Amino acid sequence: MKTVFVNGSPKKRFCASAYFLFLQRLFVGGKKVTLKLRTPADHEPILKELDDAQAVVFALPLYVDGIPSHVLRFLERMETYCREKELHLAVYCIANNGFIEGKQNEPLMQQFENFCARAGLVWGGGVGIGGGVMLNVTRIVFEVQIGLLLLNILLSVIQKGDFFPKGAFLSFGENALCLLFFNAGLLAYLIRMGHFIRRGGCAGKKYTRILVPSFIFILFADIFFIIVSLIGGGIFRGWLAKKKPTEI
Repeated sequence: MKTVFVNGSPKKRFCASAYFLFLQRLFVGGKKVTLKLRTPADHEPILKELDDAQAVVFALPLYVDGIPSHVLRFLERMETYCREKELHLAVYCIANNGFIEGKQNEPLMQQFENFCARAGLVWGGGVGIGGGVMLNVTRIVFEVQIGLLLLNILLSVIQKGDFFPKGAFLSFGENALCLLFFNAGLLAYLIRMGHFIRRGGCAGKKYTRILVPSFIFILFADIFFIIVSLIGGGIFRGWLAKKKPTEI
């Protein structure tokens, strides 16, 4: 069995879609091919991989309550390609958004379902994820914690000759359990969908979110986006940034 994983995020790096695809790959067997979809130049390599595939998994962000425009352009080509080649592979979707509720991804899921009906493909269902950005941040935090653990081990070896500093491992374990809890809903549904992908069945549409109370999520989300906006040049994404004069 061959499964094609398509990262539909327009971001070059550190995107949530890449993180979710990485996790989904862990629960799918057989041959696995992962490709990025950002520009029209990415269309042909992806389409060629579909020839002998049994399933394709798209991971992408929710943009204006729907599929990002660059992914829509690809789906138009994919529809024609699959009809000409008489392909009937199963299509799955992992959608994420910056809102707290995964149910916000429902319009995007409906668009994929309609696409499959029009293209003659099998709609396999998907997972809609709320708080995708924050879940991706937990991944980055975990990687930082791994680095800190290794640093603590190195310092412990240099100072005491101890390769297993108890305090460092306990702290790392506590933090890892917290991050695992935040991702528990996501992991449960990806494991479930991986089972259906292996069988070629329909997983249906399931929705989950980062497992933190909404009022905490909103507080941290506000702080995060204010910082991002300031880095981008203004309080609200570039309001104070220098702009080129508009030609009339």
